[in-house]
Amino acid sequence: MALPLRRAAEAGSLAATPAHDIAAALPAGSVWPASRLAQPPGPVLPTGFAALDAELPGGGWPAGALIELLAERPGVGELSLLLPLLGATPPGRWIVCLAPPLLPYAPALARAGVPLTHLLVVRPERREDLLWSARQALLSGTCACVLAWAPRIDNGALRRLQLAAEESTTPMFLFRPLATAAQASPAVLRLVLSAHPRALQVRILKRRGPPAAAALLLPRPATATPTACANQRVGAP
Repeated sequence: MALPLRRAAEAGSLAATPAHDIAAALPAGSVWPASRLAQPPGPVLPTGFAALDAELPGGGWPAGALIELLAERPGVGELSLLLPLLGATPPGRWIVCLAPPLLPYAPALARAGVPLTHLLVVRPERREDLLWSARQALLSGTCACVLAWAPRIDNGALRRLQLAAEESTTPMFLFRPLATAAQASPAVLRLVLSAHPRALQVRILKRRGPPAAAALLLPRPATATPTACANQRVGAP
């Protein structure tokens, strides 16, 4: 009986240890106080919106993570949120758009500085092809970011995308219907987007830190259109 008694004593000692002492003994970044934002384990990329950066852990988009953007319908201005990031694409890097329900509007993207010669639009015929293409784009090491529209996707596929984004240190933006907001997701960041006159309303649904107090109203870049740089509906898986 000595061994079980010893384990019980050790457990009792651990329970009596102050929480801040336990947190101090853990690796840096593995624990954060609930009252403040966590520091992401990797680099971050500025969103181009100071108000949004102030609400995100590390002050920007996590560079190696799955990020979900939820909206009731396509065309609420979702691409205007990413225009500053897309316009800052490093030379020689690719932007991959998978199964966009609306055709990206090239003139508006060009005015925002998006390198059209390195913008790749892929329209997979099946959902399985979309997920495979997303993982290959992430793991290729040649992409600045990957954007995908997937109305139907299970948790296992979400986890695989999250792991691929972490491994490649490439942000993966996944556009999903607002109806999926109540579903669990391994994404480290989830934002709800909705249209607003001359602005885009952004509500932070999930982040590593305390709940966001209120929604943000982000002005659309001067080069953006209310239809999120899109002008024609196309088929999607």
